[in-house]
Amino acid sequence: MSGLWIGLAGFPVLLVAFWFTGVYFGITSRLGDVPAATAASFVLLLAPYWFFGFGLAEPLKKWLRSPWQRIASAVLLILPYLVFSIPRGEFRLDLCGKLLLAILAVTVLLEYGRGVWADYAALLAVALIIEKHVFASAWPIAGLSGLEKLLFVDVVLYEYLVVRTHLHLGYDLRARTSDFIIGLREFAFYTPIALALGFTMGFLHLHAITSNPAWIGAGWLFTLFFVALPEEIFFRGILLQLLEKKIGTRAALIVSSAIFGLAHFNKRAVFNWRYVILAAIAGVFYGRAFLANRRQLSAGITHATVDTVWSIWLR
Repeated sequence: MSGLWIGLAGFPVLLVAFWFTGVYFGITSRLGDVPAATAASFVLLLAPYWFFGFGLAEPLKKWLRSPWQRIASAVLLILPYLVFSIPRGEFRLDLCGKLLLAILAVTVLLEYGRGVWADYAALLAVALIIEKHVFASAWPIAGLSGLEKLLFVDVVLYEYLVVRTHLHLGYDLRARTSDFIIGLREFAFYTPIALALGFTMGFLHLHAITSNPAWIGAGWLFTLFFVALPEEIFFRGILLQLLEKKIGTRAALIVSSAIFGLAHFNKRAVFNWRYVILAAIAGVFYGRAFLANRRQLSAGITHATVDTVWSIWLR
């Protein structure tokens, strides 16, 4: 339980950091007529994401011993939508029902599905939900559509840390010095390749922007939690390790990186082949960071640093 106490102490600090990030990027000014409901919903979405990184899965596995207990407990993941929508008068029974059905379907599939097909089916379902923004209307505020992704990050973490525990995700937010050493090392290895290819292909464009530290820090923190770690959980924590069991580590790294690159095909174009190539190569270095110590945070640091540098100076 010591890890949970550390998480409990750090959670208010994280919330304050996100509040100032929201202020800096103008998100807090768009919270609407019931800002407390929006804030409470965000806290409920962030809490599982955060506390699973500090050992929450261990007591849950002890408390939820039967399949039906685990399935029934998954219903609680819909609370952030209820807390957001009911006070604002925006509750939709049809949307709530579909959200609940999606959560329970993934849980039942991974609880009772035997064989790797269940993992791939669950990953595909979650990927399509997020990619197609199926439930983005659950949080109809500009700048908050990403909360849909946060909900399904919670779902995936619950499924693979409590329900179906055959993979070691390496999801631990108790940062170690090695996480930063490995993460920044892989960033340094990828940078010259990305710069050479990116400028040659016309994908990168240098912007001589003098950014203040607050902007850089806020951007990096936002990217780590809302882009990097969710994608690392999916592509390295789950997909790479599923493939690794069948085709070995090196082949799994290459295949998962190629899929990661292809997942970016429709960014800013019908088929953005430049983005696909650079993302696939980046995926190799994110995978290397993960494989170096089997920790998501190492890969997340590489990923967040790459994306932050790109979005501020090279986009």
